[in-house]
Amino acid sequence: MAPNSPPLTICLIDDDRIYQFTAKRMIELVDPLQKVLIFSDGKEAMDFFSKQTQDRDPLPDVIFLDINMPVMNGWEFLDAYNSIKTTLDKQISIYMISSSVDEKDKIRSKGFNVKDFIEKPINKQMMRAILQSSRSMV
Repeated sequence: MAPNSPPLTICLIDDDRIYQFTAKRMIELVDPLQKVLIFSDGKEAMDFFSKQTQDRDPLPDVIFLDINMPVMNGWEFLDAYNSIKTTLDKQISIYMISSSVDEKDKIRSKGFNVKDFIEKPINKQMMRAILQSSRSMV
């Protein structure tokens, strides 16, 4: 991390508790000063985002979003997020992180301005590159 550079806030939206743990651990290994928000489904995350229209500080810089989740899946989250993103006072990069290898999912994600579609598991080098890229945008 560059001197005087504030830590990033990273949001994991995934219902798999093992993935939540391993992804958070990887973020901590790559750059230990990051703040990590974890939500188990898209609705839980949207409830949080909907309350942040007046305060940008708790908002994440990066979202790692799974597709297949109960209650509100990744696609439903993206639909809901797109309807409120203009009210959020922050540019947020979204990465779809999924075990899906379906090319249709990759193509569909581009329609939502998703930064990248990454197949699970994400490796340390890729995580480092994403965090470095995101830091340069803050």
